[in-house]
Amino acid sequence: MTEQLKIDLGPVYLRPITLEDTENIVKWRNTDRVRKNFIYQKPFTKEGHLAWMRDKVAAGEVIQFILCETEGDRPVGSVYFRDIDTGNKKAEYGIFIGEEDAAGKGYGTLAARAAIQYAGSSLKLHKLMLRVFADNTAAVRSYEKAGFEKEALLRDEIKTGDGYRDLILMARLYPENR
Repeated sequence: MTEQLKIDLGPVYLRPITLEDTENIVKWRNTDRVRKNFIYQKPFTKEGHLAWMRDKVAAGEVIQFILCETEGDRPVGSVYFRDIDTGNKKAEYGIFIGEEDAAGKGYGTLAARAAIQYAGSSLKLHKLMLRVFADNTAAVRSYEKAGFEKEALLRDEIKTGDGYRDLILMARLYPENR
């Protein structure tokens, strides 16, 4: 992947993450709205993000993009592929919309559709999966609209400050990429 890669989605686009995005990532991940829907809910630090960039992104274990609004080029969120397993041709998808006023505009569904396309055609994956809290119904609907299917419900899977929460596993298969 090159730094020049830009995936146009109409009202938004995806571009590769850079170190200059660190401040936004840390700010977004520490908002209550974003943090409550992440499995890892502890405060997110600049040092933690820089380690992620060094140990995961630079090492090729993670491919991460920044989601930007086309008009004004404002960064509003992030999309990533983690735990990329080339042997089994699979990875895990993740997304968050960091800017509150960008949430609920359909950007997440557009990004998920683009991620599905990218995973199949560029990464040549056989399976793209994700984990989502069952009570995050807006995200579940968005993933379904994009083309992910529910595979499993894991009851009382993650303990958070509010008690145990159910987790849904969703995936998209690419039979052509066996």
